[in-house]
Amino acid sequence: MSDQLNASQLNVNLNAQDLSFKTTAELESLADDVWLGQGEAKNAASFGLSLFKPGFNVLVLGDSGSGRKSLTWRLIEAVSKTRAKPKDFVLLYHFETPEKPLPLYLNAGHGVQLRVAMDAFIRKLLKVMPGLLGELSAPVKDEDKKDGKPKKLDEERRKSIEQFFIDQFAVLIGIVKGEGETEPTADVLQFEAYLAALMRDAFENIEIFSQASVSNSDNEGMLESFLGRYRVNVMVDNTRYAKHPDLGSPVIFDEDPSFSSLFGGFEASDNNSTSPDFMRLRAGNILRAHGGTLMLYLRDINGDAQSGNQILEKLHRFLRNGSLQIEESSGAASQNTGGHFAPEALPADVKIVLIATREEYYGLQDELPEFARYFQVKVDFADSMPASQEAYLNLAKLVARFVQLHDLKDFSVDAVLALIRFMHRQIDDQVRTGTQFSALERLVLESAVIASQNKAKLVEAQHVQQALNGRFDRHHSPERQLLESIVDGEVMINVTGEHVGQINALTHIDLGDMSFGSPVRISARCYAGGEGVINIDREVAMTGPNHDKGLMILRSWLSASFSKLTPLSLTASLVFEQEYHGVEGDSASCAELYALLSALSGVPIKQGIAVTGAMNQHGEVMAIGGLNEKIEGYFRICKAIGLDGKQGVIIPKRNLAHMLLDHEVVAAVKAGQFHIYAVNNVFEGIELLTGVQAGTPSDGRYPENSVLGKAEHHLETFRKAFQHNQPIQLNTR
Repeated sequence: MSDQLNASQLNVNLNAQDLSFKTTAELESLADDVWLGQGEAKNAASFGLSLFKPGFNVLVLGDSGSGRKSLTWRLIEAVSKTRAKPKDFVLLYHFETPEKPLPLYLNAGHGVQLRVAMDAFIRKLLKVMPGLLGELSAPVKDEDKKDGKPKKLDEERRKSIEQFFIDQFAVLIGIVKGEGETEPTADVLQFEAYLAALMRDAFENIEIFSQASVSNSDNEGMLESFLGRYRVNVMVDNTRYAKHPDLGSPVIFDEDPSFSSLFGGFEASDNNSTSPDFMRLRAGNILRAHGGTLMLYLRDINGDAQSGNQILEKLHRFLRNGSLQIEESSGAASQNTGGHFAPEALPADVKIVLIATREEYYGLQDELPEFARYFQVKVDFADSMPASQEAYLNLAKLVARFVQLHDLKDFSVDAVLALIRFMHRQIDDQVRTGTQFSALERLVLESAVIASQNKAKLVEAQHVQQALNGRFDRHHSPERQLLESIVDGEVMINVTGEHVGQINALTHIDLGDMSFGSPVRISARCYAGGEGVINIDREVAMTGPNHDKGLMILRSWLSASFSKLTPLSLTASLVFEQEYHGVEGDSASCAELYALLSALSGVPIKQGIAVTGAMNQHGEVMAIGGLNEKIEGYFRICKAIGLDGKQGVIIPKRNLAHMLLDHEVVAAVKAGQFHIYAVNNVFEGIELLTGVQAGTPSDGRYPENSVLGKAEHHLETFRKAFQHNQPIQLNTR
């Protein structure tokens, strides 16, 4: 049996008495780090961020506005405080293989100290060495040269210079060693070996210093170029971690990821540059996040049309190898006259947190399945949560937080209930609420502005409704134009009277920033033939695969219902009238069947009742989407033309939990001006539309006065006419 719905079934029933407050001023504000409705996601995120092992990177899935970024970020910061502070990372010149600079890790803040100390050491070299060299530092006359060779150091000078280096190195080693260290670490031993190589290099090129007192541009340029190799390239400076004890491991969010921002690169140089190649290396966020976490949006990477695929491929290699090769761009390479410089890959231990929608992630799986394999921990943010008194109270506390955050007027309990209904409507579900809390925040702000304009002390439910009405007014221009064209008769829609083979189906139009429902007329014609059911829109390639599937199900049901006459001697045409933009979806399959049965039986259909619903092969009516928009859109058209108390809609009974209609439709149903019927199968629907019994077969035949009985009679007539090649067409009115 079909059900006529009453007003109480058309929206979620909420009572102020169920909530223990009168205004949000009485509530404790919800904390920023509360994972409202995301308990499973929080457990997964906590597990993934605590498991700092290769391959266990974290993938955060969810829609924008669900809190996926902010909540994950706060959890990352909390977990990072339990991890070790990061090291500074510097590069030193490699005297044996200059193209392979030496990596060195120092305590946070010591990298800059070492760079400053090395620069001071270089300046002292320039100042002290000429004096230590004595006459070797003076210009050498031609007559004093022997076989073109400079004078050699005597043992006394050599020891003096060695002692100078040893004294200076003690300061440098102290910086690298750090405070409180008793035993030399591997980095300290490596640095001591580097200093020994530096001193050998200085003695091997002692003539450079002997010319330091000669003031000319050639000598200065040569000396500057030579001493540049003694400088320190601070790739990663973590000084702030040393200054703030509450900070743990690095946490970096790359808001605009590019190839260079992630992987680093080479600082551009011109032909006159005297900087050694290793000093041109610059770190990216992967090296900066060593020992910590790096957060990225997959959409930002995909949005880089120039290098998006390259970024993913490079990131894949990093995840596989655990090391990063800084590459020189082709532009930088062409400017570097010193030849190609290819430093060794640098190790980096980084947990990648990748934020994506489900569609973006599944697209990534299709394109780069091996890459997706490195994200073993999936944090899936749900788009809804079960509705309960606790959930409602938490939503109210969230509203209180927004009030506090933006310094707004407090909300009354009725205003909060209106906001809760809005969250239900976000997902069209009476038993669950949406988790798009950014949408809730925007509505809170809009409602508070309206309350301020009205000089109200509190934000009331009427202000929330005004905010929603304002949104509708700002965005409903396309619907208004369509409504006017229907009222003016340009688009043919009848909402009164009866017609054979003609019905109003309900469509859902989604324009991105808004969506609305609108009726479309479906008409059917039947005559003797052998082509079966023809959809004119499909014949001209204006339908999608889901609609075509629904039409094939309709054909199957029709053949099964009149199996003794199969194959049917029937040619029937169906068309969506005045539809020029294409048809997709199977939610009109019930309406198509009703129009076809009306044309086949000659029984007229009430035009005031519109239909939505998809059918299966057994005639059961299945749930569809966009239900509330469809009903509200049709109601507005009936209201504009004139409500007569006979108009309404037929919907699937399986959609009852999705009913969240606005107050105007609810009021009209309560007043008996508009009706909503819920059906389980197509027989219930055809009886509501025609006022005639659908028909139950007895002894293999349907009752003569039933819709299916009349259709059966005409099909038999078609069969005889088709066998004798006599054209017959049913009369329609």
